[in-house]
Amino acid sequence: MIQYASIFLFALGFYGLFVNKNVIKLIVSLNVMEIGLFLFIVSIGFVSEGIAPIVSSVDELGLIYVDPIPQALVLTAIVIGVGTTALGLAISKNIYDTYLTLELDELEANL
Repeated sequence: MIQYASIFLFALGFYGLFVNKNVIKLIVSLNVMEIGLFLFIVSIGFVSEGIAPIVSSVDELGLIYVDPIPQALVLTAIVIGVGTTALGLAISKNIYDTYLTLELDELEANL
């Protein structure tokens, strides 16, 4: 079920990239796509009734473990996504300071 929600979020963000002409709205659309992708990757690693893969001295057979690799990859991707969002917002601030607009149509007219 969560995979359908993640696909919907990705599609919503993808739609926003083509519809919006504002730089800030484009950055938000990219973030919505990113969240959908993160949810999808984490949902792939989900195991029903799985436990954390912590090694202990007591070895119990028959335990089902959750794969930690997708979670680690998503955590790394979140940090990278925050950095790219901050960079995009800083660049959009400089664009606004220079051209006094964030609309792509008006920016093309000024160039």
